[in-house]
Amino acid sequence: MIPVHVSGGELSAEEKKAYIDRAREKYPDKQLAGIDITVDGDYVDLHYRFEPVPFERIRRITGYLVGTMDRWNNAKKAEEADRVKHDTASNMEHLS
Repeated sequence: MIPVHVSGGELSAEEKKAYIDRAREKYPDKQLAGIDITVDGDYVDLHYRFEPVPFERIRRITGYLVGTMDRWNNAKKAEEADRVKHDTASNMEHLS
């Protein structure tokens, strides 16, 4: 069951279910984690909370787009270890 927090008034179970259904219809690609509803007379303010979306970080290393280096052979790992790494923090110190 999706948690629904209501403040400023009361809503029936049918109304809560309708807001949950509307959120699922409006955001079909997101996983609903909860809804915060603030009742103000005849109006309601809705705040949907969604589950975080996992993603894989992609970087360009030695000319390749990679997420991780766990499948690289020893030569490619050595090439990555030998490359010059640039640090923006130390570069900024030289500009001061």
